[in-house]
Amino acid sequence: MNGWVHAGLIAAVVVAVVIRRLRGEPLNARDLFGPPVVLTGLGVWALLQHHGLGPGDYAWVAAGAVLGVALGAVRGATIRVYERDGVLWQRYVGRTFLVAALSLAVMAGFSLLAEHFGLARDARPVQLSIGVGFLGEALVVGFRALASGVPFAPERRPFGR
Repeated sequence: MNGWVHAGLIAAVVVAVVIRRLRGEPLNARDLFGPPVVLTGLGVWALLQHHGLGPGDYAWVAAGAVLGVALGAVRGATIRVYERDGVLWQRYVGRTFLVAALSLAVMAGFSLLAEHFGLARDARPVQLSIGVGFLGEALVVGFRALASGVPFAPERRPFGR
């Protein structure tokens, strides 16, 4: 797949998720875990396409993934989870964007450090970084949702059916 097309698809998924969550949306498991699983899967696939990585490279990738999940978890702690019409909803708030900006700065610094120590640039797929961040967020939001005792929102039917 063309690199620009791939980047455009990733950007579209991220923008759609952020816009929906900024407005507030019903909280259901598919919408909570779907995007992180897809993006992480795409990132792992892209990583597997890069041949010639050594153990040190994989250690940097693993450390970056752990850092991404941790930063996503911090972001997840800022998301407003609330009851509306008897089901859970979620909404990004101002602090969510502050944490996201700080997370981007931390990950950029980590990326520069990894490059300084010789990790190939294409051994750090963007979709993997975004996916693990959303995964950390989803784990915290999911835990908070389960702890609330309020049911998740039902799955939406595709195409308005």
